[in-house]
Amino acid sequence: MSPDAERSTGTIYEQVQASPEFQAFRVRLRRYVFPMTVIFLSWYLAYVGLATYAPGFMSTRVAGTITVGLLVGIGQFVSTFLITTLYVRFAERELDGPAAELRARVEAAQEVRA
Repeated sequence: MSPDAERSTGTIYEQVQASPEFQAFRVRLRRYVFPMTVIFLSWYLAYVGLATYAPGFMSTRVAGTITVGLLVGIGQFVSTFLITTLYVRFAERELDGPAAELRARVEAAQEVRA
């Protein structure tokens, strides 16, 4: 947190929220989370749409009793695990360090005030 933010009025949490470091943290998080959310929801809605409006296609057998719908449904689970794995890697690389720094500053400021 900048010295100006530390001297400003408001709670420590409001000061942190107003700091440039926190704003950069939020931008970094949103640049990852929003596109991934759009991608996942589009993929999910495509699955639901196909199941609703193209049951013939979804019931097409690929091999034995395996259908396109089953493969797309399993793909939903696979994509969920993939997105989770990618997010964990992103958070470890991009978010954990700045979040720890912000937390340390908040805790230090609270100790000073106490």
